[in-house]
Amino acid sequence: MIKYLIILPILIISCQSGSNRADARDEEPIAQTKDPTKIYNLMGEELPAKQLTDQARARHDNNLQKARSNYEANPDSLELIIWYGRRLAYLGRYLEAIDVYTKGLEKFPTSYKLRRHRGHRYITTRQLEKAVNDFEMAAFYSVNAENTIEPDGLPNKLNKPLGNDKFNIWYHYGLAHYLNGRYDKAISAYKKCMEFSDNDDLLSATSYWLYMTYKKIGNAELADQLLAEIDENMEIIENDAYLDLLLLFKGEKKAETLLSRAFPEDGKIDPTLGYGIGNWYQQQGNTEKANEIFLKILDSPSWHTFGYIAAEAELTTAFPVPVS
Repeated sequence: MIKYLIILPILIISCQSGSNRADARDEEPIAQTKDPTKIYNLMGEELPAKQLTDQARARHDNNLQKARSNYEANPDSLELIIWYGRRLAYLGRYLEAIDVYTKGLEKFPTSYKLRRHRGHRYITTRQLEKAVNDFEMAAFYSVNAENTIEPDGLPNKLNKPLGNDKFNIWYHYGLAHYLNGRYDKAISAYKKCMEFSDNDDLLSATSYWLYMTYKKIGNAELADQLLAEIDENMEIIENDAYLDLLLLFKGEKKAETLLSRAFPEDGKIDPTLGYGIGNWYQQQGNTEKANEIFLKILDSPSWHTFGYIAAEAELTTAFPVPVS
């Protein structure tokens, strides 16, 4: 963590501004001009291999072998191309997944599903402009398509898929703009995403990011309106963290209680929960505490999560860290 402390004085200044940061990342981060076979964070530092338990790695390896065999037996199947890429990504082989999707788009150039998945992994690998472009095209090509449930590669506790194609396009589209600091465009995407947030899990996830985006531009009235539909009795299967954070924003949860869950004594940091709490402190004007939390998130090995990437963006968008 020490290597990041030198940026705190300017970060406190930057976090006090609620203005749009659309000019902050008009091009890809310098990090992405380095070795194309490696992944770098928004500070320009190489990221380690994704951490998995031995059991999880064995399970994902087995699933990947099946997906690869199926793909090689029928390389012109859109569905099998997507699953091959997804199985690679679950092992942390994100650049290989992007390559699979890119080759798939040579065969299916108008596939919004391929662009949705590739865009997601462009976010993971911090190639935010490429992500925006993919989701823009995915939104265009999906306009007249029937909206269908997207099957889960990592099933929830009920083995019940919750997401749908158009939700996933607009949700990730909004996130790509949010991470770029283009809050007006993020708001437009999340408002569209609301049309496809047809269960409590999706509603809480979209409401969470839209709420924070409204707060970023200083529109507290619209932000608070979103909280009217949020209550602790919502039927949540996956997104407990998002609901808890919305209840924090609503004043029905305590930040201190959630902090103990986000940063437990066993060291298993929850970047999703942590990032939302950091934003809450930022909204209260406590930028020092917010930055302290964002920095703590960077101690987590879960660099692939949206909360982790968003914490990086908070610390680098306005004043990028020089890359040596």
